[in-house]
Amino acid sequence: MSGTVTAPERTAGGRERPPGRPRVLLAPITVTPSKPLTPSHLKGLLWTDVMYRASSRVADVTYRYSPTAYHLTEQTLGFWEYLDRAVGDADYSGLSEEEIGELYVGYRAEEERPGAAALRPYAEAVEEDGWVHPAGARVLQLWAGHYARLGMHDPGLREHQPPALGAEQSLERLAELGFCLDLRHCGGPVYLDATRYGLPLRQIVDPDGRPNYLACMMRELLPLAASFDEIVLLYDRELEADYHLVERVLAASGAAVRRVVLGRVPIDGRIRSARHGGWEGHTVGALLRELGEEYDDPVLRLGVRLYFIAVLGAGQQQSFRWEVLRQSMARASRLLTGDRPRDPAPVAEVLARHRKDHLHVNPYRLTAGLLARHRPAPARDLLEAVYL
Repeated sequence: MSGTVTAPERTAGGRERPPGRPRVLLAPITVTPSKPLTPSHLKGLLWTDVMYRASSRVADVTYRYSPTAYHLTEQTLGFWEYLDRAVGDADYSGLSEEEIGELYVGYRAEEERPGAAALRPYAEAVEEDGWVHPAGARVLQLWAGHYARLGMHDPGLREHQPPALGAEQSLERLAELGFCLDLRHCGGPVYLDATRYGLPLRQIVDPDGRPNYLACMMRELLPLAASFDEIVLLYDRELEADYHLVERVLAASGAAVRRVVLGRVPIDGRIRSARHGGWEGHTVGALLRELGEEYDDPVLRLGVRLYFIAVLGAGQQQSFRWEVLRQSMARASRLLTGDRPRDPAPVAEVLARHRKDHLHVNPYRLTAGLLARHRPAPARDLLEAVYL
């Protein structure tokens, strides 16, 4: 018996890839549970959801989205300390996410921030016991309801998902890779150091030992990087500089990294951080109250994806507009009930057309293709697998 022996396929990092489907890690920016979900948040979540569900048909995909890993940031612990100090022992179980968001706006408006000593007991409770403040637990509960109504995959919003690396372990790993400038021995902070690539220093741990979201991300992603053939990072355009650093670190760990940059959704022509408010009447809760009784679940789920992915695209030029969203609902209804010839190709084949030179499926190309007049209507099994 004779044959041809070929070299094993290897990943971008030089590791041998075992036979079978490629492995993809999907790691979007995590929204902290301190405010209502806005159109900008929903856009990112829907892009991620379609990418996950579509890519899972052609690859083995892990969707890593852990609120637990980011509870240790100052913006979360500081808010929880503020609630206990300014509000007291309140019952949050009946509050809406908008009401909790108003409290967060009040916290961010304070001129002074709580010191390290005030936050230390909260950090210890999170690290040692997986504790979540009742206000944060209430927001996550409400978000899980939104995910269910919109048909989005829940990656474990209310689960305890601690990072695999401890704080010191992650800094040691960064030092091994040559990306850590640790000045704690002289009372200074810790920096993520990629200056050899022409990137500026970025503080990730302050002189009091408090981590920012990048330090939390390193604890979460560094131990995972070597296990995947591709890592996809989805994030806001405002975080571009930070994610260039993240890409360098993960690439040094042997991973092929893809960055997907999404613009936020302006409201009345303005882009504002949720910490400043201005989202009244435009939250995901408000969207579901406005449209939830008017449209059945399939139309609602497909319609919001058509709007936030295909219509708005990856940029941030278009403001949120109710009338355009309703037009997308009408398009969704026609796609679900139309009489155009159906695409006979298998779902995996259709999805593979939208991968190009990467392993994940491009949500924009796939979703925009649903609206093309010259193409066959999408098969029902494709819609159910990815959109409904």
